[in-house]
Amino acid sequence: MKQKEQIKQRLKEEIEKTSILVNKYRELTKPIAPENAIGRVSRMDAINNKSVNQLALTNAELKLNNLKIALSNINDNDFGICIKCKKPIPLGRILLRPQSITCVNCTQ
Repeated sequence: MKQKEQIKQRLKEEIEKTSILVNKYRELTKPIAPENAIGRVSRMDAINNKSVNQLALTNAELKLNNLKIALSNINDNDFGICIKCKKPIPLGRILLRPQSITCVNCTQ
């Protein structure tokens, strides 16, 4: 099925992009060494930025996990079916958010 191949390709692309983001955020969330000679305000900014990056890392890891699950389930009979209303999820939504398991109406 041509649509499944298109979705599979999109999933692989998103997995690659998200993996790069996860690695970037992991680098940004490394501990801040206390011996680094930065000012008190700069240290506070660095700690705040680390918190923001930690949240971004958590979200990126969750997305990556969901993308991998979607890729492994692509050949299931219920792939692309909304888990709430049981109607098909439009192809456009799947291509935009390949990890989606609900249609737009059920997401709201």
